[in-house]
Amino acid sequence: MIGFAALVVLLPFAAALAGMLLGRRLRPALVAVVPMGLATVVSAGIAVTQWAQPGVRAGTLTMVHTAAVPIGVSLEVNGLAADVALMVCCVALAVQVYSVAYVHERYSSYAAFVSLFTAAMLLVVYAGDLLVLYVGWEVMGVCSYFLIGHHWEDRANSRAAVKAFLVTRIGDVGFLFGIFVLGLGAHTFSIDGVLAAPLSHTTMVTGTLLLLAGVAGKSAQFPLHTWLPDAMAGPTPISALIHAATMVAAGIYVVARLYPVFPAASLAVLGIMAAISMLGAALAALAQDDLKRVLAYSTISQLGFMAAGLAVGSRDAAVFHLLTHGAFKAVLFLGAGCVIGVTGSNLLRDMGGLRLMPFTFWSMTIGYAALAGLPPASGFFSKDAIIEAAQSSVFSTPMPRTASSLGGALPGWCAWIIYLTLLVTVLLTGAYAMRAWLLTFFGEPRGTYEIREAGPLMRWPLAALAAPALLLGWYAVFSGELRPHFGSAALALLLALAGAGVVFLIWNQDPALDPARRLPAPLARAFQRAFYLDEVYTVAIVRPAVALAMFVAIADHKVIDAGVEGTATGARGLAGVLRRAQNGNPQTYLTGLLAGVALIALAVVILT
Repeated sequence: MIGFAALVVLLPFAAALAGMLLGRRLRPALVAVVPMGLATVVSAGIAVTQWAQPGVRAGTLTMVHTAAVPIGVSLEVNGLAADVALMVCCVALAVQVYSVAYVHERYSSYAAFVSLFTAAMLLVVYAGDLLVLYVGWEVMGVCSYFLIGHHWEDRANSRAAVKAFLVTRIGDVGFLFGIFVLGLGAHTFSIDGVLAAPLSHTTMVTGTLLLLAGVAGKSAQFPLHTWLPDAMAGPTPISALIHAATMVAAGIYVVARLYPVFPAASLAVLGIMAAISMLGAALAALAQDDLKRVLAYSTISQLGFMAAGLAVGSRDAAVFHLLTHGAFKAVLFLGAGCVIGVTGSNLLRDMGGLRLMPFTFWSMTIGYAALAGLPPASGFFSKDAIIEAAQSSVFSTPMPRTASSLGGALPGWCAWIIYLTLLVTVLLTGAYAMRAWLLTFFGEPRGTYEIREAGPLMRWPLAALAAPALLLGWYAVFSGELRPHFGSAALALLLALAGAGVVFLIWNQDPALDPARRLPAPLARAFQRAFYLDEVYTVAIVRPAVALAMFVAIADHKVIDAGVEGTATGARGLAGVLRRAQNGNPQTYLTGLLAGVALIALAVVILT
């Protein structure tokens, strides 16, 4: 089993290596797609085996001995890893096939980085050691920089790539120190060893809070979420990969993987972070005109849903929503790529009438239904599981620390904040999903474009992912904890329909106008600018950092360089004085000699 897991990681890595070294000498599309297809088949076999014979399979390639704690180059397969790896492979395969038709400029390097990106995420998923996990974690960060900035000739794209790289690096500093705290406290970096070690409460709180800094960066949660909307400057298939299966999913996965070491205090911090993220991003999505930015803020909000599920003690519900979200968010982004290819614009105000694209329309309709939490789409079931867990944490005795609920009890006030925020977010999600759906597909075309369906390499991956986006939720019907509960499900459905219904009524008054026009102007501006957080960061962090850098540059030039240059100037001046005695004139030399002899003679007379 471990050998097959290693193969799943190595296949896309080999594809990336071949693409980077050989480039156009091979057929880049085959080099990208075939290894990813094989990895998907192998990961499916691993998942089926894990479902049939649950358990933990682990293997260590080698041990790296250090002066303190040894590092094991190891992989581990369990139920969580098998499920998430299969989701990653399916989405990555769909993205690789889609990209063959979508990406034309520098395709070979693009496909190679997509393969490396996927291999890094799979290493995170299958890692049995925290430092091996960290290697995959950081490689993803580097790949995201190159892929977001793929169209580097546009300055906005390169700036977005730099912003994503720097913001996530801020969180990764805390993440690395969190690994050190837990590893040194447990005297091992093995994930199973850390989970089994008798860590002190202080070690668990300190280590997990540091880990949450990295989670906030990678999974785009407040306050390190600002990179994700700007990352939409990258190619649309990369947006699908980042939002559905790789980078942003990594943070939630790590918390789920290390869930037993997260005490109630750390889960409370995670819960508050999730509440701010899901509500703030949902409000921001209401007023965005760029379709991809609507989906970007939607991702931040849905990741907040997952983090809320973890915070209230239901790891299974959070992971279930991670899997369903991977399917329907990939559908929405790939569908957005089809729409943008027809209209030539990302802006909702330039779209309309696109329901005549049947594959794209029905696939994105399923995706929006799942996003809003409407049955029978998958999001209805996974969202209900999280809301039911939050409701139980508020109204019932906290669940014990079992395999699916390992996090302990939250403070009552925190549980209430999470529960109420979840309900409000469901309402808002129904509203912005309905707005984007109506403005894209209904009304009269608001641009000059010919409506046509995308080519087969783009529409078939879209349709293939629409199937799990629609059907995956039915797994909950046959499970125990995840089975829908009438009360929470009915409440969530009513709220989602209420939000969608209000937007529909406003739009129906004049289908040519954006329903967001009914927002008060100050609120609309605040939502559109995401509460001006980027501006706050610019004033509070960027400008002081630039000013400090300028001060250091001036001090370097005026003080350090001036000191070094002053030494040289002084040496030259002294040399100029001494040079006067070495002017090459014999008369001067003879005069000096005679003067010296006279001085010596005079000194002898005086002294005697």
